[in-house]
Amino acid sequence: MVDLIDIAKNYFKTFSNKDSEGLRNMFSDNVYLRDWEIFANGIDEVVDANQNIFDSVNTIVVTPIQIISNGTNYVSAELEIVVNDEETLLVTDILEFDDDNKINSVKAYKG
Repeated sequence: MVDLIDIAKNYFKTFSNKDSEGLRNMFSDNVYLRDWEIFANGIDEVVDANQNIFDSVNTIVVTPIQIISNGTNYVSAELEIVVNDEETLLVTDILEFDDDNKINSVKAYKG
């Protein structure tokens, strides 16, 4: 059985590496992203939205504080995100996975 928490950890590592193509391989074709500034729908829009984030920063490091999965298709993660070694954001991500263990949605909440 696939551990969605391990996939989530790999997602955060791939994001921290600013690896858009690596993220593309983790997303379902119908993925959508919603956060406090962005709404993107479909794999190309979501990958482009992530690339825009990566292009706007020198560094971005996502460190999971706590990751929870209740045995469904959802993983919730409390994160510390450090941008350019100076700004720290506390964020909660809710990841939904499809039947192929691809990320079907990312909902991010700041605070």
